[in-house]
Amino acid sequence: MRVEGKSRLPDILRRYESDILKEWVERQLADIVRRRDLISEAELREQSRRFLSLLTDAMQQGSADTIDAPAWAEVRALLEEYSGSRARQGFTAAETATFVFSLKQPLFTRLFHEVGRDADALAAEVWTATLLLDRLGLYTTEVFQRGREEIIRRQQQDLLELSTPVVRLWDGVLALPLIGTLDSARTQVVMQNLLQSIVDTGAGIAIIDITGVPTVDTLVAQHLLKTVAAARLMGADCIISGIRPQIAQTIVHLGVELGDIITKASLADAFAVALQRAGLVVRKRAAGSDPLMSGTAVETNGGERS
Repeated sequence: MRVEGKSRLPDILRRYESDILKEWVERQLADIVRRRDLISEAELREQSRRFLSLLTDAMQQGSADTIDAPAWAEVRALLEEYSGSRARQGFTAAETATFVFSLKQPLFTRLFHEVGRDADALAAEVWTATLLLDRLGLYTTEVFQRGREEIIRRQQQDLLELSTPVVRLWDGVLALPLIGTLDSARTQVVMQNLLQSIVDTGAGIAIIDITGVPTVDTLVAQHLLKTVAAARLMGADCIISGIRPQIAQTIVHLGVELGDIITKASLADAFAVALQRAGLVVRKRAAGSDPLMSGTAVETNGGERS
């Protein structure tokens, strides 16, 4: 019989802990959502054992009506550990939540065995166990989701850095090819990468190529101007290349003032200007020159080849 106001779940969990664990692990191993490629059988058994042990302790110390009480702190911490680990390993939210939800069947089996003759008591115990495991399962899902969002955020940051490479075209000449939308977050990454490269190389000229930027509006233009201003503070002049006819018309229509910033239609044109400002000229090699060499040569204004 169920004592009024008191659940028999803690006692049942304690007395049948080994049997429940055995059936629970077997159910997880047979479940189609289990990922044998991501977690070993030994690891799964150990995770299940730890969780069931802490669950049993929490049930004896506190109420099953809430999992926010101090008595459930270790259970929550363990679920956070498992959920974070599975998020990094590549489990889905459903696969992660099943870890908790799959405990219902072996637990309900013991409840039927213990209080099955008392319909009212059985209904009350099943309802208590259902609410508890549902709360724990939802908590697991929430923690998993936060972990996945953090992973995605870090991946997005990594992609931002990879999508804004600074290329050294020549001694003192850098190029920053931009592809995709230029928003505030990406502008910050662009600026940091460019300024760091200017410091590392001592470059005096930086070419910002926007050929791969689909549209230029007032906000994008302002981002470009800020990047140019920051580079100038570091002692490097900027050339903006990739100014297509549509972009030129948009800039004029928006009334954006680029000031004394040099703009060119292509990266090649901008590179030619950069070489000229660096005191270098490009000319074709004479016929009969070394075939292993390029078809062009670069020399200083003083005539020295490079």
